[in-house]
Amino acid sequence: MSYTAAIDSLFALAGELHFTPGQPRRKFELEHMRVLASALGDPQKKFPSVLIAGTNGKGSTSATLASILSVAGYRVGLYTSPHLVRVNERIRINGNDILDDDLARFYFHVDDTARKLVDEGRLPAPPSFFEAITALAFVAFAEAKIDIAVLEVGMGGRLDATNIVEPLLSVITDISLDHTEWLGSTITAIAREKAGILRKQGVMVTLPQHPEANSALGELATALEVRGINAAEYIPHRINAAEYSRNRYSLQVLGQLIEIDSPLIGQHQQRNIALAIAAAVELCNNHSYILTAAHVEAGIRATRWMGRMERFTASNGVEILLDVGHNPAGAWAVRSVLASLEDRQPKTLIFGCLRDKAIQEIAQILFPLFDWVLLMPVDSPRSASLEELTAAATAMGSTFEACSDAHTALQRAQELTSTHGLIVGTGSVYLVGVLRAELTR
Repeated sequence: MSYTAAIDSLFALAGELHFTPGQPRRKFELEHMRVLASALGDPQKKFPSVLIAGTNGKGSTSATLASILSVAGYRVGLYTSPHLVRVNERIRINGNDILDDDLARFYFHVDDTARKLVDEGRLPAPPSFFEAITALAFVAFAEAKIDIAVLEVGMGGRLDATNIVEPLLSVITDISLDHTEWLGSTITAIAREKAGILRKQGVMVTLPQHPEANSALGELATALEVRGINAAEYIPHRINAAEYSRNRYSLQVLGQLIEIDSPLIGQHQQRNIALAIAAAVELCNNHSYILTAAHVEAGIRATRWMGRMERFTASNGVEILLDVGHNPAGAWAVRSVLASLEDRQPKTLIFGCLRDKAIQEIAQILFPLFDWVLLMPVDSPRSASLEELTAAATAMGSTFEACSDAHTALQRAQELTSTHGLIVGTGSVYLVGVLRAELTR
């Protein structure tokens, strides 16, 4: 079967988070994922894993840790979500996206297996998009005989499809309010869902953060007799004042002074880098992975992670900054970077997001910083409508225009922004994906 047929079939499973009034929401049961994995031969048991959950930063942390392990000579599987442009981006081995033919082959194997399970009454329904692509990743990693998988949790943790693995260690990044309709309306409730990736007498790598999150994580870790690792020692004491540049600073790692030089932009990325370093050190000290300070240094420098404060140059010479900030915490991270770019005038924002996000709060954080706000819907059934986006811009008193698509938005942004200014695209992974595709065409 062809790659195109696989992608079409896979996307027909999508929409598990889309809520239609009057229709019951999909219930997630980890046992369903275990049944599917068992029928596939339990591929997730054929390689060791690191699980990484959190609200913000888990993708950056995952990419950095995978790069460190890869530089050290290990065959590393990296599973992340969502993708920006192509589904293949979600499944990588040593930095390379899964090949089209392999994705199609593994998908139809998973799909055929799931159909038989449904026919036999062992599954109540076909797997969701995320369950299917997660199972596909496990099968791909098992066949590739990877040395370790770095798995980014999709949403939450406790009921996430990735959580059927038995991780060597669990990493929890910064927690804030997001997906509240699924995970709970408080930091405490969300932290408890994220802590679902912890294991009895396992290892948790994290950083001090919101007091409610600290309390919830500490309580559950204590109950499970988890050994906690605080990554704070890998956050630099002297912070580079330039937000809009590579993160460069010195650190003591594995007994040696190394020079951190990460392409990930923004001071907030220092927390994600610290978590990746702490996880790597733990794998070295207690799980037989041979890693040196030089591996850590080179792996951080070689990290590739698209759509995170990523720079482009428009055809008229104006600089464009893309970031997937899709919740208030992400918007604050974007605002922090923009604070160091006050000299860039004028500034134009291209904005679109999902309707289940805190649209008004994100607008309050970002819209006042821009001379122009260009609004566009994103390619998702959960997209905020132009009417909803317009209402947020109107409430903020912003000067705005509505655009129908990425091509129109980028064209209009260049008309409004001189070479001394800045164009920023943010608000959703889906938005950054289409803008990035347009810019790299």
